[in-house]
Amino acid sequence: MNSEKKFLASYRPEDYPATAVTVDLVVLAVAQGVLHVALVRRGEHPFKGSLALPGGFLHPDEDALHAAWRELAEETGMTLPSPEAHVEQLATYSSPDRDPRMRIVSIAHLVLLATDGLTLPPLAAGSDAAGAEWSPVHETLKGDLAFDHAAIMREGLDRLSGKMEYTLIAARLLPESFTVTQLRTVYDAVWNTSLPAGNFTRKMVPQLHDTGQKVRAASGGAPAALFNATDKHLHPSLARPADARDAS
Repeated sequence: MNSEKKFLASYRPEDYPATAVTVDLVVLAVAQGVLHVALVRRGEHPFKGSLALPGGFLHPDEDALHAAWRELAEETGMTLPSPEAHVEQLATYSSPDRDPRMRIVSIAHLVLLATDGLTLPPLAAGSDAAGAEWSPVHETLKGDLAFDHAAIMREGLDRLSGKMEYTLIAARLLPESFTVTQLRTVYDAVWNTSLPAGNFTRKMVPQLHDTGQKVRAASGGAPAALFNATDKHLHPSLARPADARDAS
């Protein structure tokens, strides 16, 4: 123990290259049949004026998850954690030249927000963000984002798309109780495709928990059954169409 104390007392962190740590968030939600991502307009250099994922530097007294919650609230006005949000760590990005300021390692998180499928949570820019907005994911990926955020966003989409084949993670983008049509809308939005309604229903209903409740369709048709998601894996899995794999 004494030798360790001596070692720590003489240890010089400044002898090693400085590396900063940031967090970035891929926040996804579905509205009007379209998958959206929350973006901020950078108010400071570098990439001033460019769109970017919400995020920022890790404070000395916090872990990555709490930093993610704080940055999301500061830059977009959204507060996490909440019952409406699913949060999971996505990946660590450590390319030496990913940030022009210095060596910065980013810990990215994937956030799925439950919505009614019609409207998105309001965003309010704060901190060093000049603006905040929802943007359609598949269209956004055709353009440019600051830093390596386009690659991070694509990996977030790929993570969600892949897990939707064998789990019910898609239900995290819906209220607790939902119709099969609402669930299929999420699959269509994320996979950027149009799945056959009958085939989807036949495959999915046995995987869901029937609440015994019904809701009248907005179109005035027959009431639709309400379901909850289960924790079990989808078996057999629901394979993405080939064109959906190419699109993601």
